[in-house]
Amino acid sequence: MSPLTLYQLVGLMLLCAGLFGIIRRRTLVGMLICVELMLNGAGLSIVAAGQLTEASAVLGQLATLFVMGLAAAEATLALAIIVVVFRRFGSVKTSDITTLKE
Repeated sequence: MSPLTLYQLVGLMLLCAGLFGIIRRRTLVGMLICVELMLNGAGLSIVAAGQLTEASAVLGQLATLFVMGLAAAEATLALAIIVVVFRRFGSVKTSDITTLKE
């Protein structure tokens, strides 16, 4: 088994673990962590493909930096939304937040 295949399998495992976590988590913060896990799996796959194929390694690293920047922006926006939801409803559990209208 080639190293690229191993890295891609690890990336796929991270993606699946994040997807499973989004489905099973009950809090918004836990869901946010699972989305970050999924983005890290995608970043690992991009770096592995850039380093272990004939493609440009620099291009793979730049694409991964873009994914990391996207993850940081997403985390900032999601945390701001979570703070607003907590102030309004008093909880960040998804079961307590059933409607956005009163």
